[in-house]
Amino acid sequence: MGGGGMRMFDALGRAWRVVATGFCFAVFGLGGLVIRCVVYPLMMLCVRAPARRVHLSQSLIHHSFRAFVGLMAGVRVLTYEVRGLERLQRRGLLVLANHPSLIDVVFLISLTRHTDCIVKDALLRNVFTRGPILAAGFIANSAGAGLVDDCMRSLQSGNNLVIFPEGTRTPLHGRPVRLQRGAANVAVRGGFDITPVHIDCTLPMLTKGTPWWQVPRQRPHFTIEVREDIAVAPFVSQAGNEALAARAVTEHLSVQLFKKASRVST
Repeated sequence: MGGGGMRMFDALGRAWRVVATGFCFAVFGLGGLVIRCVVYPLMMLCVRAPARRVHLSQSLIHHSFRAFVGLMAGVRVLTYEVRGLERLQRRGLLVLANHPSLIDVVFLISLTRHTDCIVKDALLRNVFTRGPILAAGFIANSAGAGLVDDCMRSLQSGNNLVIFPEGTRTPLHGRPVRLQRGAANVAVRGGFDITPVHIDCTLPMLTKGTPWWQVPRQRPHFTIEVREDIAVAPFVSQAGNEALAARAVTEHLSVQLFKKASRVST
């Protein structure tokens, strides 16, 4: 195929991904609206025990996100692979991940059962996301000083807690990444080992400040690598106090979460 034919082929592929991405986001928004307006009220009416409601809601979101990831792959918006998935098949995990894309949390919740996460307070005011967040009992980042305690309670109850220590999506163009210490404080104060997850995408997609319709020229490939646990106890014993231990853990994470995957994506 000549150069002109290749350019036309790429343009058609990109146009299709714009349409397909818009369709996927429409499905996502409609699903959130159905959960808020139909599923959540029915659950409040039929399931009296709050803990049971949270468990059912988390399971519903897990399976819904699995279906959504399958939809994105099925309509050829993206491809993906997961390494070390077996490490997520446990309870009470503190899962810390880098955050290159808007859909990182969708990937992680689709791969992990009994999942809790920290969400922006603004999402509680969003008509599409308020229902799922309330139903699943996710933690709003407006909790202030009590945020670390809320996270520790969630982990102690057996939830798998997903946190992005950056607090926002990873900036582009090689700008420095600064991790917030909240996640390390949860690990240090609660004595929770860390399950680090490195997410890599071959081309920027749904990055910070990029509208959804600006899709990459070619179909991106996501690699989600679940790495071996990081034991927190040695940091605490070496540092001597929680503040210094949290600083050391944060510095260690800044390497672990942004180090490229150990193998070349296929």
